[in-house]
Amino acid sequence: MTGTQSAAPLSGQQARNLHLEVQGLLRKPPATSTRKQLLSTIERMQLLQIDTIHVVARSPYLVLFSRLGGYPQSWLDEALERGDIFECWSHEACFVPSSAFALHRAHSECGGRSDHWASRNAQRAHEAQRKGMNSVLERIRDEGPLKASDFEGTQRRKTGWWGWKDEKRWLEALFARGELMVARRDRFQRVYDLSDRVRARMGAGSMSPASDALDTSNALLLNAVKALGITQARWINDYYRTRPKFRDADLDALVASGELIRLDVRGWENPAYVHIEHASLLQTIRQGRVRATHTTLLSPFDPVTWDRERASVMFGFDYRIECYVPEAKRRYGYFVLPILHRGQLIGRLDAKAHRSDAKFEVKSIHLEAGVKVAAGMVCAVAKAIQACANWHETPKVLVRRSDPKSLAADLRRALRQE
Repeated sequence: MTGTQSAAPLSGQQARNLHLEVQGLLRKPPATSTRKQLLSTIERMQLLQIDTIHVVARSPYLVLFSRLGGYPQSWLDEALERGDIFECWSHEACFVPSSAFALHRAHSECGGRSDHWASRNAQRAHEAQRKGMNSVLERIRDEGPLKASDFEGTQRRKTGWWGWKDEKRWLEALFARGELMVARRDRFQRVYDLSDRVRARMGAGSMSPASDALDTSNALLLNAVKALGITQARWINDYYRTRPKFRDADLDALVASGELIRLDVRGWENPAYVHIEHASLLQTIRQGRVRATHTTLLSPFDPVTWDRERASVMFGFDYRIECYVPEAKRRYGYFVLPILHRGQLIGRLDAKAHRSDAKFEVKSIHLEAGVKVAAGMVCAVAKAIQACANWHETPKVLVRRSDPKSLAADLRRALRQE
């Protein structure tokens, strides 16, 4: 089963099911999860984007909750400290499986991230302020892992790098250049250490020799297709933020070699691609033996929705992350969570966890146009909201506003029955 597929096109829902199955979002997670499942989930996604906003759980923890259910958040921190995962700049700041360290190092050494803002800032600091960078590097070498707050700070700049003190900027520059790595997180603050000391915990895979530019590019391309489950050529580069966007012609050789399967999806203007490792799953989906049953809340930085064009074509869901938009221009709210229900993105809600009061506030919830308010859907969404609230240790759920207006009352009734 290689090359271009002559079989009937997949339906849109079959394509969504393939994507969600590979991403770990097609079925309800087991009642209890394990540390091993957490690591395998990150390995399947390849990347776990980091963001610091915490009106609800910070994004990397929430992405895992959507796939694992109510796991202890400390497991992610422990995986980083053990060396099972590491931090790097990729899609953006991400946790990445340590087995992929050599690939990401090669991408950086081949200049694949040279145009990223972190790399540009690091290069400017290296050229203009290397003495200061060396001073923090020497202190870490002598004293061991340190946070930015462990440095008193000599100067804060009013522009660029969020007004960070010089020492924080130097630490970040050393991290972007690969001279320092993140040894662990302390209350989500990065704790930096010498790269060699961090890599010593990561096993032999981190010591593998770097690949050349072509091998690295192909590996990132294939990994992105594998992580997405199914994709168009033009969506591939966004996963690792490589350049330029791929065209169908760029993938001809990989289709001819059997590494990628090219096929059609009804309603898509462009061909789709599936990694050969998913050939059996593709066949199972063609036979109609895969069904979406999971309802959950997604992070704004979930791989399913972080590419606006892909979410629009695949799910008919136009999603914009509004936390970086001025308040007056927001349509839905500050930290809006997409609602996944049985293979569809049916709406979004703006939430806040009031941890001191043990309350989970749904400021507003909006259904997509054409989504009907049905008892089964309301019950499933109510259970998903309550599960998320319980995991936050904010079990009292408050539903404020909704569109349609009747939905808020329906959800309140369903939540009281839980």
